[in-house]
Amino acid sequence: MKMKRLSRFLRILLLTGGFLLPQLLQAGRVGQAAPDFTATASNGRSYHLSDYKGKFVVLEWHNNGCPYTRKHYESGNMQRLQKEWTARGVVWFTVISSAPGTQGYMTAAEENAYLAKMGAAPTAALLDPSGQLGHLYGAKTTPHMFIINPQGELIYDGAIDDRATTDLSDVNGATNYVSVALQEAMSGKPVSTPTTRPYGCSVKYGY
Repeated sequence: MKMKRLSRFLRILLLTGGFLLPQLLQAGRVGQAAPDFTATASNGRSYHLSDYKGKFVVLEWHNNGCPYTRKHYESGNMQRLQKEWTARGVVWFTVISSAPGTQGYMTAAEENAYLAKMGAAPTAALLDPSGQLGHLYGAKTTPHMFIINPQGELIYDGAIDDRATTDLSDVNGATNYVSVALQEAMSGKPVSTPTTRPYGCSVKYGY
């Protein structure tokens, strides 16, 4: 198993010319500075995490073909969260790290049409077909949620809630870890559950 992991790591380095080594080594950890990034969104704009110091930032890994993702969009749960928290000044980035040809890959036009169809309201949808941003944060599943505080520190890493199913009815009554963490942090309290095991489909990286 260790040799298999090492082989995969070396393969990544070969495919990227070693470019990802610094990012892999600095992958975000709760309590530490969140890795900075620059990414292009489906609206054509470029977004820099460093521009949002002083604000809470949510990163939501997304794959519209994943039944776990569909659970939260078809129920309206994700859109409700996006609207609730952006209205309170939180920056919310949906991130798509599916590689071309894999489940969930979207062009800018396709993603814009999807956002409109679903009534989604993130600050922006970041397109990450190379997987650089996903690997930078160690995103494993869709959804996989991260929260960054105004000081630029990662304060939550994990699942969206405690109901690891594809059943839409499970949204009601679930403990939403993202909302709880934001409520606590915005009230000046430590996040009571800073890490959980993310659930969903694996992120469809190209390597």
